[in-house]
Amino acid sequence: MLVHIVMWRLHEQAPNGKSRAENAIELQRRFAALVGIIPGLHRCELGIDVSSTAESGDIVLYSEFDSVAALDAYQTHPLHLEIGAILKDARSERRVVDYIQ
Repeated sequence: MLVHIVMWRLHEQAPNGKSRAENAIELQRRFAALVGIIPGLHRCELGIDVSSTAESGDIVLYSEFDSVAALDAYQTHPLHLEIGAILKDARSERRVVDYIQ
């Protein structure tokens, strides 16, 4: 199994006109909807930070895939690309870790 973790910091007010909180909630809903639709994706959970420290990110994605090939297919799936378009404008920073479990 491949674990894919991504952490983002979001703009307080994004170019799409939405606040940090509005974008976080929309992204949480969209990522949750991918499970059962994208082959090889078994778990997809987006958490919204509640600590609000200087060191914390705003949102974190935890997802599990069958394989690296399943992650690659997810990356180019049209629904994931829609989410990516939202994140492109909403994020100010991104960190990612992929590892085999």
